[in-house]
Amino acid sequence: MKWLIGLIIVIPAIELYILLLSGKTIGAGYTFLLILASGIIGAYFAKRQGIRAFREVSDNIKNGQAPGEAAINGIFVFIGSILVILPGFISDILGFMLLFAPTRNLFKPLLYRWIRKKMKNGQVIVMKSS
Repeated sequence: MKWLIGLIIVIPAIELYILLLSGKTIGAGYTFLLILASGIIGAYFAKRQGIRAFREVSDNIKNGQAPGEAAINGIFVFIGSILVILPGFISDILGFMLLFAPTRNLFKPLLYRWIRKKMKNGQVIVMKSS
């Protein structure tokens, strides 16, 4: 949990540094337009991918299947959506990576490993319905 507090402080500082550097390099106006454009494009793709993930989960449930993979995709799309709407180039890059399936798949093993670790420690309990 301590690393999370560090990230909350360090990441915005790095984002701000890159934004200032970008403003100095290409100009404040172009930097502003890039941030605005990435937010608009990101929001569009986030909406499309979010609707797709929601349909995937609901289709799985309707068919009597567990929405495991679809739910994981939904979580990643949600996190990616938040990241692309936040101002900053690092958050935009990470957000777009989470929005699209080919790059999202790079992060799935990390999430699965984290879930398995939590299950091993008894912090996550999986219940099977009868």
